[in-house]
Amino acid sequence: MSVPRDLPSLLDALDPEATQVERHLWLVALLDWVRGDRESVQTSLSRVQLFLDIVEERPALRERVQTWWQALLGTVDGTTLLADHGFAQRPVFLSEFFSRLLRKILPATPQTRDASELFSLLFPHAFDAEWLTLLDEATAERLARLLALPTGTTPSPWQQTLEEAITYCVSQIRAIGFAPELRLRMSAAAHEERPFHALVADFDAVCQALHQSPRNEAALEAAVQHFKERLDACRHAAASVYAHLDEHGISVDMVFRLRQLRERVLRVRELLDCLLTAAPAFSAAQLLGRLVLVGQQSRSLRALIASNSSLLAAKVTDRSAETGEHYITRNRAEYRDMLRKAAGGGAVMSLTTLVKFGLLTLGVSAFWSGFLAGMNYALSFVLVQLLHWTVATKQPAMTAPAMATKLKDLGAPEAVEQFVDEVTHLMRSQVAAIVGNLALVVPCVLLLCGALFALFGRAPLSLKEADYVLHSLTLFGPTALFAALTGVLLFASSIMAGWAENWFVLHRLDSALRYNPRITAALGSARAARWAGFLRVNISGLAANISLGLMLGLIPAFATFFGLGLEVRHVTLSTGQLAAASATLGTSVLTLPAFWWCLTAVLVTGLLNVTVSFYFAFRLALRAHNVSGIDRARIRAAIAERIRSAPLSFFWPARETPQVPPPEEPEQHG
Repeated sequence: MSVPRDLPSLLDALDPEATQVERHLWLVALLDWVRGDRESVQTSLSRVQLFLDIVEERPALRERVQTWWQALLGTVDGTTLLADHGFAQRPVFLSEFFSRLLRKILPATPQTRDASELFSLLFPHAFDAEWLTLLDEATAERLARLLALPTGTTPSPWQQTLEEAITYCVSQIRAIGFAPELRLRMSAAAHEERPFHALVADFDAVCQALHQSPRNEAALEAAVQHFKERLDACRHAAASVYAHLDEHGISVDMVFRLRQLRERVLRVRELLDCLLTAAPAFSAAQLLGRLVLVGQQSRSLRALIASNSSLLAAKVTDRSAETGEHYITRNRAEYRDMLRKAAGGGAVMSLTTLVKFGLLTLGVSAFWSGFLAGMNYALSFVLVQLLHWTVATKQPAMTAPAMATKLKDLGAPEAVEQFVDEVTHLMRSQVAAIVGNLALVVPCVLLLCGALFALFGRAPLSLKEADYVLHSLTLFGPTALFAALTGVLLFASSIMAGWAENWFVLHRLDSALRYNPRITAALGSARAARWAGFLRVNISGLAANISLGLMLGLIPAFATFFGLGLEVRHVTLSTGQLAAASATLGTSVLTLPAFWWCLTAVLVTGLLNVTVSFYFAFRLALRAHNVSGIDRARIRAAIAERIRSAPLSFFWPARETPQVPPPEEPEQHG
């Protein structure tokens, strides 16, 4: 069907006997004409006025419009628009995500009885909300008179639709409130108050007072106030779940349902205001404008993810912040301890480097080669964790959330200076960790290569393999890109760590391991308790180490399958590979320019590993903690001043000032 786009032709094409699809297409075309080029709201409002002027001047046309409008209302369910528009049709996050994704990909059809679907076709732009909300009361009343049904029944069809929509919303609120995963997590006060039980009865009381003839305004006002208080009680009961989630772990699906309940309560209040207002036409226009914006949000994947994962991000970063505090050194004793732990990590990584070269000699397929390399990395990282040592590049993604928590009270006195102190502590920690790793990985690799040469009469790497290492690790190539990619993987492993710990706590697995009868029967009570305690303390580190190791091994294998040629560049592993190549080439390697370019590339790799992972983790932590309005200029100026006044503080801790005990008070003899 071809629909004209100018107003005279549109009015001539208006046919009350048209099919459902033709009516919908005609209305889409009319609103396209009102919208125009979406450059001026006043132009759209003027077009609405022009439409009303023409229709009101021509009685025959006015009668056709009213007949057409009655036919439209008879084939469209308006309650779905008022009650359900903008709300998820699926009760869980992933289902709603894929539902929105399909709505973005698949075209919509005007052949529908669902007013919510039709509304999305009629008002597809945020611009529509602007001109709808700016309709003045007089224009809204003219539209209402034009579209009013001649029956004169009380309540009107609009009031009936509002009441049905509120009834549907109330039923949805009760369903969410009675869901066991939420009900069992509500506070004791919410259980005692039982706000969801009487919600329907309270709204029925409002309807009875509204329809009573003659109307008792005092009784109606009391019923409405009681119903609103009940709605607030329902919202407060649902909000009490957040306290439980904050302590026992966040579930995106539960947060999704809680947000749905809150939005349903707000929708009921909006519909109730429309039902009770003295200017229903103007109120309806305002409501439709808000529904346009809600519809825009309901189609946004980004909005869905941002709104429902913010609490999970906060919980993940909070748990990472707790872990990250252990990686920040604040005095010389902690600095020396970090050097010792990093040296132990470097020793383990030297063995990891040679095992990797040994795995390459197996000649297996790309996937299995990547899987074996990933398991090699993962087991090494886990061993470092169990020995309470450290690998330098894993620190920034953990320390960034700990840093972000210092910014939450930036307005407090001396907050900026305290944050700069944390920056210097962090930089020193990174320096200590990297120096400790590299200081031991090089001699350990050389010693292992010498031992293997003594045992087998040959170095672990052939001359060809050593030359390839120098060629691949050089700064003249994609090393910087690969190092930045590795920084992203380091950040991703920290997210996996926080998510795994949150999941472990949310599902109370430590309690299940400790008390489950089948587990205690198999392991014994004492051993089950030890396992539960061990996993509760180490689940975050295990998840980070295993996920990082597998990503370092498997992502290059998957990239090879797609012909991308991506590799990873980890500063400690790269240094170990360079040391192994040097063991094969001998002291003559020091005369090769390629060696020095590789050494420079190692420094660049370490810098990018640290900065990229820290940047992403810090940005996520800022968003999770809703840190806004930060005076970044003040922070930058304070850091610059610290660099000028005490540059060495970023590399070596100052000597601690001994604490002088206060003088003792002389004894009083009486």
